[in-house]
Amino acid sequence: MRHSIDINCDLGEGSPNDADLMRLISSANVACGAHAGDAETMERTVALAIENNVAVGAHPGYPDLVNFGRAAMDLASEEIVDIVTGQIYAMSTICVRLGARLRHVKPHGALYNRSAKDAQTAAAVAKAVFQFDRNLILFGLSGSLSIAEAERVGLRTASEVFADRTYLSDGSLTPRSRADALIADPGSASRQAIQMVFERRVTATDGTPVPICAETICVHGDGDNAVALANSIRRSLLAEGIEIRCFDDE
Repeated sequence: MRHSIDINCDLGEGSPNDADLMRLISSANVACGAHAGDAETMERTVALAIENNVAVGAHPGYPDLVNFGRAAMDLASEEIVDIVTGQIYAMSTICVRLGARLRHVKPHGALYNRSAKDAQTAAAVAKAVFQFDRNLILFGLSGSLSIAEAERVGLRTASEVFADRTYLSDGSLTPRSRADALIADPGSASRQAIQMVFERRVTATDGTPVPICAETICVHGDGDNAVALANSIRRSLLAEGIEIRCFDDE
């Protein structure tokens, strides 16, 4: 049984909740300007992470501000390597300037989902991270090709699970186009988090138990009740004797 768990959150995306969320998490995935954010927002978010002793990660996505990086783009492997590398570099530059350590990379939105299922995309993301800094940790969906490809090239990985999203029976996230894709109730999200940590499984929308590896739990930062969800999940884990700390401290 795990005695600690990482709680990560996608931040620097324009939500007004960043400061409140930063006090409840242990890892921040900071948007790098492609799907959201800009240099000023990135710097402000990294500074908040330093202030709260939260691990800093780059959150690269497709260059698509209009669709918030949630629309798939058909890019060649080298294009993916280039856009991911550029965004990691931008985040790394800010971290160096502020004295923070860049610890991990977590793809965003459609890039994350495609890398979970498509070996070519997963390999391109892994290549970009490895070539930039092989000591970075890649966050990816538990049981996905993203994790497999990253491990194949020699990267450290953190298998990610979601407390505020539902799952399909194949272990993938329920598409956001479906009404049951999101978990908005803090109590339900907390119960799912506890199940994933202690039982190493999650119950899919059709009732199927899906085995998972929970090394880091994501709470999205752009929801209306993001702070309430994160607070409930954190409190529930602590009540069960689970320490909250960044994955790199394991």
